[in-house]
Amino acid sequence: MRHVGLNLVFMVPGETGGMEVAARSVIPALRDAAPGVRFTAFVNRETAGEDLGVEQVVVPVHATSRVQWVRGEQLELPRLARRAGCELVHSLASTAPARGSFVRVTTIHDLNYLTVPDAHFGLRALGMRVLVPLAARTSHRILTDASATRDELVARLKVPADKVDVVPLGLGRVADEPPAPEADLRARLALGERPVLLCLSAKRPHKNLGALLDALARIPAERRPVAILAGYPTPHEDELRERARRLGLDGDVRFEGWLPAADVEGLFALSRVFVFPSLAEGFGLPVLEAMARGVPVACSDIAVFREVAGDAARYFDPRDPASIAAAIEDPPDPAPGRERAAAFTWARTAELTLAAYERALRAA
Repeated sequence: MRHVGLNLVFMVPGETGGMEVAARSVIPALRDAAPGVRFTAFVNRETAGEDLGVEQVVVPVHATSRVQWVRGEQLELPRLARRAGCELVHSLASTAPARGSFVRVTTIHDLNYLTVPDAHFGLRALGMRVLVPLAARTSHRILTDASATRDELVARLKVPADKVDVVPLGLGRVADEPPAPEADLRARLALGERPVLLCLSAKRPHKNLGALLDALARIPAERRPVAILAGYPTPHEDELRERARRLGLDGDVRFEGWLPAADVEGLFALSRVFVFPSLAEGFGLPVLEAMARGVPVACSDIAVFREVAGDAARYFDPRDPASIAAAIEDPPDPAPGRERAAAFTWARTAELTLAAYERALRAA
């Protein structure tokens, strides 16, 4: 294996959530683990010029346009990868070129387009219904972040089990910046001296933030934490804001976009509990990030979170606001979370990914 292409046509900085975090984190780990391999990142115009730690080729499309994104991945990328001499192309975001003169490996992070159909909007929703099954059929090897997703691929898309490798992710965002001072954050976000609940999540229906608001409303005002819901906005955010108003939570919720790293670290440091009420995930990087920083975690009782958090989180029924409220008011001891999170490293992710590449090359 001499030359591997990395399909990052999907990646729009600041808009692609956990998949972007995973891609940016695994690339340097792959480079370090395989110094004899040449890696080339195929990026869109939005990402062009960013230092990703490897050489790059620009696919001449804007991925903010779903039509251009699909054209770039399906038509432009095979031509450019062939010209670059790639033996293998790894697509890191659940979709992949269906053809090409190279071995194709695809990481399918989740099947949310099937299990929670409102996870995606508009053209992206339509595209995922076509492109994810296409990638599953035409790739020589599939990677998933968790066993739960592998089992869904086998059951729902009829992918042979021996074609799938489970490759857990490493710790997402590392604490590589000093945290913003607590006093500054409390002043800027109007937190007063209240306890803080943190949730880092895109504003999408399957993230189940509406149920989190319902749970907050059940907690008596004198004990209620102020909730910081940070993550990129979507059309669903307007519904959430209206729900908060109806519930009388106007003074208890802060709707924020993606925050600077220093602010995120500061919020982790001052939060009493990290809550992740999602109905479906491929892995759950925010859960791991919170545990690594010693923040007590309360999260949905779904299979993938059990894989990630083990016995270190407090679990709740994500469809029952009373269950969510009880977990918020009785968070777990954070010590086991730190120990659990330490086992998830990008070096291990890279090692397993490279082993999957070798299997794919042998099978092609």
